[in-house]
Amino acid sequence: MSGLFQELKRRNVFKVGTVYVVLAWLLAQITDVFLEPFGAPEWVIKTVLLLLIIGFPLALLFAWAFELTPEGLKKEKYVDRSKSITHETGQRLNLAIIFILILALGYFAVDKFILEPGRHLETGEVAAQPVAEKEPAKEKSIAVLPFVNMSSDPEQEYFSDGISEEILNSLAKIKKLKVAGRTSSFAFKGQNQDLRQIGDTLGVEHILEGSVRKSGAQVRITAQLIQVDDGFHLWSETYDRELTDVFAIQDEIANAILAQLKTALLEEGSIEVTVARTNSEAYDLYLLAKQRMYERTGPTIQSALELLDRAIAIDPDYAPAYAQRGIATLLLKEGSGSYGEIPLAQALSQGKVYLDRALALDPELAEAWAGLGLYHGSRPLGTEEAIEALRKALSMNPGMIDASNWLHNALQALGRPAEAHQVVSGMVERDPLYRPGIRNMVNSYATFGQYDAALAFVARVQPLIPNDATILSSLSAIHAEQGQVAQALQEVEKAVALQPSNSVARLSRSFLWMASHQLERAADEGEEFTRVAALALLGRAEEASLLAYRRADEQADVGGLLYFLNQAGRSPEAVAYIEQRWADLDALERDFPPYAGQGYFMMLEVALAYSRTGDEKRFEDAMARMRRVGDDLQAQGVDNPTFFMSEAAYHSLAGNVDAGLEWLDRAVTRGFVAATPRIAREWPALAALEGDPGFELIQQRMIEHLNAERAELGLDPVEA
Repeated sequence: MSGLFQELKRRNVFKVGTVYVVLAWLLAQITDVFLEPFGAPEWVIKTVLLLLIIGFPLALLFAWAFELTPEGLKKEKYVDRSKSITHETGQRLNLAIIFILILALGYFAVDKFILEPGRHLETGEVAAQPVAEKEPAKEKSIAVLPFVNMSSDPEQEYFSDGISEEILNSLAKIKKLKVAGRTSSFAFKGQNQDLRQIGDTLGVEHILEGSVRKSGAQVRITAQLIQVDDGFHLWSETYDRELTDVFAIQDEIANAILAQLKTALLEEGSIEVTVARTNSEAYDLYLLAKQRMYERTGPTIQSALELLDRAIAIDPDYAPAYAQRGIATLLLKEGSGSYGEIPLAQALSQGKVYLDRALALDPELAEAWAGLGLYHGSRPLGTEEAIEALRKALSMNPGMIDASNWLHNALQALGRPAEAHQVVSGMVERDPLYRPGIRNMVNSYATFGQYDAALAFVARVQPLIPNDATILSSLSAIHAEQGQVAQALQEVEKAVALQPSNSVARLSRSFLWMASHQLERAADEGEEFTRVAALALLGRAEEASLLAYRRADEQADVGGLLYFLNQAGRSPEAVAYIEQRWADLDALERDFPPYAGQGYFMMLEVALAYSRTGDEKRFEDAMARMRRVGDDLQAQGVDNPTFFMSEAAYHSLAGNVDAGLEWLDRAVTRGFVAATPRIAREWPALAALEGDPGFELIQQRMIEHLNAERAELGLDPVEA
């Protein structure tokens, strides 16, 4: 080995290598400085650097194989050792090294003390230009991709997902940091997609990715923060710890990211985030339960409930487990929009116990306040309290997508569709693939007649979740609003087949059975909400009466009961029901405000009942309340067929036949189809329009449209 070293030294290989490295570095610096200002493409600079790297081994090989002689370059094996001048060549190379080093030091001095201040001066001049010429500051934003499970057991994937989500939740608490929602970030799980494409899809500047390896009581977590536009790694770290330290690791990762993003973010000094501590086994169960809950099916939520019970048994003071236990119980209640069969009263009672315990342990726990909002929103007459609790939760953690969704629903329940639209728009911006948000965004667009925007929104998210029940249900809702009953019914039936537990899709199917005049199916197979009307219209009055009274008592569906009583010609019974429970219509309205952007249907039934029983004062009072709501919804920009029908009914009751016909015409033109051949059979408030020639023409147009849709479904035509 020493002989080889001496031979390399004799042939000046080391000196040639030194000269080459220094000279290549100098050329690289000059290339970077002089080519970039001339707008040279990035590949030119990269090509020069690549050639310099490739040239290094070639230079060493050349120095070994050739020797400089008085006669010129010769292969070393042909040179007589007694006449070799490698010693003289080595001295020349020493001089060359010294000369090139002087040049390099000179370049460094010029760049540091002359060129760089000039660059700073240019930056200062740009900064001194008018504000209008500056680029607006970008919103700080990040997506946390699901960490890869590197454990030997694939079943441990819930743990790596849970760690990712906990870091996401910690970052989401920073109000000036936009954090992509869990559903959308996790949609890229297992996909080796380009980070720029992911960043564009989620609308974020930075991405956090990593891996988790869990082995016994040890865990290794690797994380790296990447800038989307150029793929630059801003920060990376590996943590080898005991499982009991997993909370500290999450804190360190979240705070390290905030340190990297703190420019123009932390105006009030430093911010630190922490996660709640517990026993490692309890935490393991908690993470697994949360992943099960995100699947949003009855069986998985039931499984989560059992896991949370085990976590609480291990650590009776772990507040997040109580909060999720309360939420899981409420999600398992019976009824539309839920996933189980727990009677409402039982679910409310049990859920509240767990949520109260969570808040007693940690009054600042955002997920507990969100759960309290879900509780109030689920109980009859609790909408105002729901909004208060949900706003509190979002003030603590703006990234809580579930809380945003429940707030949207509560605002809709109070007849504030414009506010609800703002909430759901912000929600899908953070988490465009969150399924309840997708359907609610579509419904919100439809409320304002923005069908093209609704279709464009679905088209944007559909490629990421193709053949999905929520996508099909959403498309069905858009087509149903435009009167495309056949297409809408076919789409929603596919949605229910894909996900039978999707109660929203099942309810949509029930409405579409009624719109296509399949009342028997709606009465026998449909959701309870529509069964009362279907039974009443079929003349099955006793069944309708029993169901309507039960729903009024158990689920506060008073509107359904009043509709049935008016439909059955029992308006005096409706008046008696109202006056036994509410001293006046102020009290009734406090309990039952107008819902969403469709009109005040509860008050429509009240007005109709008082009109038929001759109580002019109460009738006028109810009509004034309807008018106020109608004017408010028009001011908010509401524009949909159901609202048009509400206005037609109001004007018909008020005796304004021309206005009633005008609103009815708008509804039918937009695609409205009544559930009965005669429109006034389903809508008794329109009885004053019957017999008018204009009404009959509108009636006939609706029947023609209905029969065209029934033909697409293979159904026989109906007659008015």
